[in-house]
Amino acid sequence: MSFTHGPEAAILAFGLSPKVASSQAAWPLIKVEGSRVTTIGAAIWCIYLGGHLEAMDTLLACIGWMAAIDGVVCAKDGAPGKAKMRAVYQGVVALWGLLGMTSGKYF
Repeated sequence: MSFTHGPEAAILAFGLSPKVASSQAAWPLIKVEGSRVTTIGAAIWCIYLGGHLEAMDTLLACIGWMAAIDGVVCAKDGAPGKAKMRAVYQGVVALWGLLGMTSGKYF
């Protein structure tokens, strides 16, 4: 999003405060974050299409760490309400992986 809508809009969409979004020092970081998230998304697709469903569950479970960190950072430096939203939806994805829902390992 930082390349299509600009880094300030990307930081606001992430859930950080306007004060952080207007800081040009933060702009390169959101670009790096975007490339990392895109890489994770591409890895998820490649793992899924390759039929490595247990590996996909492992990767999805690891998103729980992102949920924790995003929740803490957004709670401290973010817009009101964004921390809970980010932590909950990423937490659901992580729980899906922890329960082995993609591979059917446990359910």
